Amino acid sequence: MDLENKIALVVGVANRHSIAAGCAQAFADAGAEVALTYVNDKAHPFVQPVADAINAPLLLPLDVEAPGEMEAVFEAVRQRWGRLDILVHSIAYCPAEDLHGRVTDCSQAGFARAMDISVHSLIRMAKLAEPLMRGGGSILTMTYYGGEKVVDHYNIMGPVKAALEGTMRSLAVELGPRQIRVNAISPGPLQTRAGSGIAHFDELIDAARARAPEQSLVTIEDVGAMAVMLASDGARQVSGEIVHIDGGLHVRA
Repeated sequence: MDLENKIALVVGVANRHSIAAGCAQAFADAGAEVALTYVNDKAHPFVQPVADAINAPLLLPLDVEAPGEMEAVFEAVRQRWGRLDILVHSIAYCPAEDLHGRVTDCSQAGFARAMDISVHSLIRMAKLAEPLMRGGGSILTMTYYGGEKVVDHYNIMGPVKAALEGTMRSLAVELGPRQIRVNAISPGPLQTRAGSGIAHFDELIDAARARAPEQSLVTIEDVGAMAVMLASDGARQVSGEIVHIDGGLHVRA
């Protein structure tokens, strides 16, 4: 579980309550140096406290739809450290009008944008990370049980997360010969800004608490602890996995 001398890049911190923030804090606590990104100037004030808390050497803008920004982030990492050991991809988006409607009614433009931001961005990041992970590395992405089974009100994000999980497996196979491991973490429902965009989210939270065998909700600290484990050398033979952190909720029929 020791990440001493590891370099991590965490993409997707929205504020101190986000899953990515939990990962960043856990990495720093385990001894890693952590670079963070923020999506735009509006988000910057909410991400800065997370960066300050872990003494992040780099806090960089990254809107995956903005040409050149992703390349600039990885170039900044290269210039500072010359390498990268850990990459966390924790971003997802769907236009509200498509997210809140039926899959049947999802627009072509909305589906394409959701797939580009939520899935293809992982492919782009993996390609940029590959030459920096010369000694191997760990790439983590965030999924949800709605990618495996139909979850009420998760709507089009279910197929999007299913695509993300399939992409993760393909990347694990292709990057495996370079000792780059790719895994997905699948937390149960959390009270995050991203989660609050889902219709009837409070009902989803209550149902998860009631149905999970442990009868409790996952926290960002729980996710961070799992991220540290998967990024550590102790998990060097773990790749292509979807690791559930949901108190056992995913085993319920």
